[in-house]
Formats: sequence, C-alpha cells, structure tokens
Amino acid sequence: MPRLSEVIAALENLWPAERAESWDAVGTVVGEPDQEVTRVLFAVDPVQEIVDEAVKLGADLLVTHHPLYLRGTTTVAASHFKGRVVHTLIKNDIALHVAHTNADTADPGVSDALAGALDLRVVRPLVPDPTDTSGRRGLGRVCELDPPMTVREIAARAAERLPATAQGIRVAGDPEATIRTIAVSGGSGDSLFDQVRASGVDAFLTADLRHHPVSEFIADRAHSPLALLDAAHWATEWPWCELAAAQLDEISDRHGWDLRVHVSRTVTDPWTSHSPSPGAPN
Repeated sequence: MPRLSEVIAALENLWPAERAESWDAVGTVVGEPDQEVTRVLFAVDPVQEIVDEAVKLGADLLVTHHPLYLRGTTTVAASHFKGRVVHTLIKNDIALHVAHTNADTADPGVSDALAGALDLRVVRPLVPDPTDTSGRRGLGRVCELDPPMTVREIAARAAERLPATAQGIRVAGDPEATIRTIAVSGGSGDSLFDQVRASGVDAFLTADLRHHPVSEFIADRAHSPLALLDAAHWATEWPWCELAAAQLDEISDRHGWDLRVHVSRTVTDPWTSHSPSPGAPN
C-alpha cells in the first residue's frame, strides 16, 4: 500500500499548489506522511457530514475541492465546527488534502468536468493560463453544442444532469433563443463577465450569480450573450469529484497501489428547499 506522501505527490502532480491563486489555501491540511493509504474519498466540502462519511467508509484520505481554512485560524478547538472537523480527522487517522483553484485551471479541471456532465464539446479555456504553452489550462471553458439547443433545452439538460439541488437552474434571457456556443465555469462566475463578452459565446453557465451584475449584464444587449444560466455552486463543482477520482484510479492502477477510491454523493449544498412563487414564469 502507498504511503500518504506518495499519494499526495501524485495529487500535487495533477494539481500543483503553485498554480493556485495567491489568496487560496490548498494542499494537505491534516495527515501523517508515513501513514498507509488504502481508501480515498472525494467530496466538494470539508464539512462534518462528509468527515463522518469518511469515518464510516474507513477512508484514510479525504480530498475536497473547498478549503477548510481559507482565511486562516488561531484555533482548532473542538468547540468550533471547523475544529471538530480537525479533531475527527486526527482521531480517525484520516488525512485531508485540498485542491481548489489549482483544480479549477487544471487540464482537465473543474470546468472540463462540468462540460462533460452536460455533453458539451470543449473548444478552449475561457481565461487561458498564460504560462501554458499548449493553451489548454485556464479558468472556465468555451464549448460548442452539437446540435444547437434553445436556452430552455440546455437549462433542462443541466437540471437533469447535475446533482439535484433546491435551486435547480435559473435563467436570465430569452428561453427560446438558440445556443450554439456556451461558456461554463464551475463555482462563482460573475467575475468573468468581461471574458464571457469577449469570447463571443451565446450563453454562460456558472453559479452564484448576483442581482446587480446580472441585471447590468443582460441590459447591455449589444455586448452580452443571449442568456445566463445560474446553477447551485456545489452542483457545478461536484462533477469534478468523479473526474478526480477517475484520475487517481488510473494512477493507482499504474503504480499497482490497489486503492479503493470513492466519491461522496452526500448533498452539501446549503440550500435545503425551494418554494416557487405562484404564477412565476417557467
């Protein structure tokens, strides 16, 4: 069986920490380098529910997309929910490793997994990584639909293919407009509106879209795409867990590690229900 340090080296090769944004907190949070690893669990959020799942599964390593301590801390006391996560991990000999913005821009990365879940053909990154001479790494992806679909149809596909959440898929724009090209970006995406405009796509699917940026974006019809599609943050990033697990499976097979790799299907999206307004548009 491989040691944690060997598995982490393989993960760092997939998602080098130096490719994370300067504000990010990636890498190994908890773990003894010499401990053996037999079972790995992938998830989006390092919350207590996921850690308890890792304990029940008998996992030695939990890999999450979101950091546990993004802004740092001065305590890991178990009186705080994040401290309880740390205590549970250590007591059960479970390591925690985070791949966040370094997984967003990877090739393949978070947005490739999102595009794959929707059967979209990736053409190029939305925001290319200037250090990548191959032109494949970067934030978001510009994709093509074959055949073209209406906004309503691609929204329905997203609602069907992405994990179910209370939010579902919200649409801004003409539901009957034809979509031939679409940009996608897992996680929060309204900071990318300028790049979406410049890409010339017909639509943009992402998460966490806010009222004022969307209102201004849609109002500028001369420069905006035909539609915006807003999914739940967790749902747009969960497909990466399956992609990442498959990548580690391949590495395990190549090295003869015989790792058992799992993907959590526990829904950790914070929104739990949705009551549509009477008479709201479909």
